[in-house]
Amino acid sequence: MEIMIGKTAGFCYGVKRAVDGAIEEIHNAKEPVYCLGEIVHNKQVVEKLQNLGIKCIEKIEEAQGTTLIRAHGIPKEVYDLAEKMNIKIQDYTCPNVLKVHRIAEEFSKQGYYIFLLGAKDHPENIGTLSHCGKDCYIIEKKEEVSNAIETFRQSNQKKLLLISQTTFSLEKFHKIQTILQDEIQEDIDFVVKNTICRTTELRQKETEELSKKVDTMIIIGGKNSSNTKKLYEVAKKNCDHTILIETVQELEIKHKIEKVGIMAGASTPKESMEEVVEYLKRRSC
Repeated sequence: MEIMIGKTAGFCYGVKRAVDGAIEEIHNAKEPVYCLGEIVHNKQVVEKLQNLGIKCIEKIEEAQGTTLIRAHGIPKEVYDLAEKMNIKIQDYTCPNVLKVHRIAEEFSKQGYYIFLLGAKDHPENIGTLSHCGKDCYIIEKKEEVSNAIETFRQSNQKKLLLISQTTFSLEKFHKIQTILQDEIQEDIDFVVKNTICRTTELRQKETEELSKKVDTMIIIGGKNSSNTKKLYEVAKKNCDHTILIETVQELEIKHKIEKVGIMAGASTPKESMEEVVEYLKRRSC
């Protein structure tokens, strides 16, 4: 059995920064350390940090000490509330997410209506929407584009910005962008900002290439990880035997494998990938 591991698999810069920062905060703290939500979308990583002493909370009002801001970011009003409550914040929002916030805020102030591509209930987008002002519409699927355009037209605005969740599907972004360019009237100032992070783009492209070379693809990542789900979707188009797992305990392969590809989401720890590789090596003996 030949095992091919994606070069871009595993922790991205933003996740590594957040996880390393959280561990350092725990080691230096003289009081409990809180995290507003899950610092990244990976159950194993979150459980490891909780075992080290991190206390996860859902609302800033629950904090009673230093509070970490997750890699996905938070709505801007939460910062204001934390300041009023004199809660010390350590912000580990991914720099790429903060960049999207700045773009949304800048264009909103210039009077642009904003289309945000991404999952409606994803914490990153909930944070981004707080910077978009009242004139915005979130689009998760291309089937929602028509309604988004109609809503924009009813606003009688003449300026439109297109941005996206940092981990959105690159393929879907381009498809929706094309639809909008065909449908938006010529007198509209239509600005497109591809805010999908570079790491996400490279990971999706490598997954596509790798899935064409193997007979089985294994995607490793949290079940609530948006970028991991995108990798599964990309791989499945080229490889019928594509498996999505969170840990090696879920891996059960009954068919014969000659070449297997392994790709992991941006929040997947190295240990999870190593365990899968060891399983495959034992199986091939």
